[in-house]
Amino acid sequence: MVRFLRFVVMLLALVSAAAASAEVRVTFHSFNGSMPFGRFPHAFVSFDGTLEATGQPVRENFGWSAKNISPAILQGPVYGIVLVEKDKWLTKTNRHFTVPLTDAQYRRLRAEVEAFRTAPGKHYSLETRNCIHFVGRMAELIGLKVDYPANMMRRPREWLNHIGTLNPHLGARRFG
Repeated sequence: MVRFLRFVVMLLALVSAAAASAEVRVTFHSFNGSMPFGRFPHAFVSFDGTLEATGQPVRENFGWSAKNISPAILQGPVYGIVLVEKDKWLTKTNRHFTVPLTDAQYRRLRAEVEAFRTAPGKHYSLETRNCIHFVGRMAELIGLKVDYPANMMRRPREWLNHIGTLNPHLGARRFG
C-alpha cells in the first residue's frame, strides 16, 4: 500500500510539473539580409512551446512583407503577405529576446497575424506598415513599450536593439 501511495504521489508530481512547464514563448528575431541572394533585412516573431489548456505543441513563425518585391514599394502601399520562414533562415537570425505567453496572449497574437494576413487591399508600406510595424504590434499586444524612430524603419536589427533598451526587464541581447 505504501508503494502504491508513493507511486501516486510521484505520478501527481510529474503531472503537475509537466503542466507547470506548459507555456508558449514568443521570440523576436531580426535577420541581417543576404544580398545578393534576395534576402533583405527583416524582423519577425516565432512561437515555440505547448499550450497549457490543451497540451497542443506550438512551433511556428510569422513575418510581414511586400507580396512582390519591386520598385513599387518605394512609391507607396502595395499588397502584403504574412511570411513563414524556413528552418534554415531561423538558424541565421538575431534572437533579441523571448517572452513567455499565457494561452490567451498567444491566441491574441495569432489573431493579429490573421488580421494582417486577411486585410483587404494594399496594406504593406515600407514607411508605415512594414515588418517592423508587424513585430511592434506583437510586442505592444503583450505589454512591451514600443516606438518607431524614423531612422530605424528600414533597420530591423537596430530597431529590435532599441526595443530591448526600452524594455530592460527583458534582458535583451544586443546585436551589432
